[in-house]
Amino acid sequence: MRKIIAAAIIAAVSTAAYAPAKAEVPNDAQTLALAGRIDNNSFDRAALMLGNQVQFWQPVFDTLIIEAPDGKFLPNLATAWSYDDTQTVLTIKLLDGVKFTDGTAFDAAAVKANLEYLAAGTGQNGYMARSIENYEIVSSTEIKLRLKVPDPALVANLSTVGGAIASPATLGKPGSDVNPVGSGPYVYDAKTSVPGSQYVYRRNESYWNKNAFPFNQVTIAPINDDVARINAVLSGQADATIANTRSMAQAKSAGLKVHKADVNWIGLILADRAGKITPALADVRVRQALNMAFDTKSIMKYIELENGKLTDQIFPDTSLAYEPALDDHYKYDPKRAKQLLAEAGYEKGFTLVLPNILPFAAFYPVVQQQLADIGITVKLENLPPGSALPLLRSAKFSAYVFTFGSGDAWTDIQQHIAPDAAWNAFHSSDPVLTELIKTAQYAAGDNQKKAFQAVNRYVVENAWFVPWYRQFSVYLTAANVDVDMQLHSVAPSIRDYRPAK
Repeated sequence: MRKIIAAAIIAAVSTAAYAPAKAEVPNDAQTLALAGRIDNNSFDRAALMLGNQVQFWQPVFDTLIIEAPDGKFLPNLATAWSYDDTQTVLTIKLLDGVKFTDGTAFDAAAVKANLEYLAAGTGQNGYMARSIENYEIVSSTEIKLRLKVPDPALVANLSTVGGAIASPATLGKPGSDVNPVGSGPYVYDAKTSVPGSQYVYRRNESYWNKNAFPFNQVTIAPINDDVARINAVLSGQADATIANTRSMAQAKSAGLKVHKADVNWIGLILADRAGKITPALADVRVRQALNMAFDTKSIMKYIELENGKLTDQIFPDTSLAYEPALDDHYKYDPKRAKQLLAEAGYEKGFTLVLPNILPFAAFYPVVQQQLADIGITVKLENLPPGSALPLLRSAKFSAYVFTFGSGDAWTDIQQHIAPDAAWNAFHSSDPVLTELIKTAQYAAGDNQKKAFQAVNRYVVENAWFVPWYRQFSVYLTAANVDVDMQLHSVAPSIRDYRPAK
């Protein structure tokens, strides 16, 4: 079996050396030139994304709070914050005198407008503001967020999409999705930028904290081919890019700096747990069989060159929900997997349609082979360019291969497990799990950790996902650029780049 995996992966990753696209704005010592893995989705405040797309909006939209690379939360547009005893009122004090680049004042009213707009939108991170029931504007520099129920992730969310602040004059207005206006360290240059090719950001000369951003301009070129992105850095067209484990040796020998972080988990996501499209997935025995079908040790060895950590849970070891024993809950056991399928009434197997998503091409031969070994036929469906994310969230596919970043325990639950989670496309729910989630939400101290672990244990035992392993992120920078990797993010924060000394 391992020979089959190796042969399939070698075939899948063999590719011609693509040349990077010509940059519209050349790279120089005063420019931070980034090569992104995927294109920007939108600059609309309600549609902002995390992960690979976070760097597109960070130069323009400052956040209320910032998360340092070590995970500590620090002041930014918010100078201080505190909860009341019930953990349902968060008081935030704000910087005074800040203005958006369109001249609009940043104040408590702007914070309120942004959070309301985010909560009302349809973007995948709208949940970050939906725990807020109402707002009390105490003054222009102080606001109280009154929550419906405790939100254990609210402060963390205010350091990412939840706390990104756009000029209230632009919210929902035509053109704001392509020409953002914020109060951040840079101004988006719509005239020079070529969406899909290169995004250009010029220094905001009126920014209140210019010293935190040493580069005069930032450019981001989305390049979805791994080889082309690395070539862009090797040729000097870009200063940094996300890469893969197979590029590390070449990068080091060429004088590039290699940075790694435990950010993502990867596996087969079982979205249709009620069996609306694929009836077999409604049976927990089928989902458990899928967890036993994959030789994850060999997959990680040949695809990641062992640059990861095997696990059967979606929560990282930094999470409150993490439970060490769950890393090895399911053994690779095709024979037992076939028995479970037979017990569930699928002795002859069934057909599973998966979307063909380009960055995961190396996995599909393995998935098809190993699921075929237990009687499941996998068919791949090609997708129109740029349609993958919307289609995955639209409940078109009952399962798909994907990789996700991790946040704090509550954020991961809100993104993947809760009935209204952005990545719970079929709105799967379970009364037992719902009660476990509620208990974790209201718990405190040691009880909170136990409650989050109970959620994790239930999800693993009921096979809501088929995690394969923690996928250590690889990031490359040129010799003249340093960066600190961001906890929970595949892409470093724009503020954490600097010229090498």
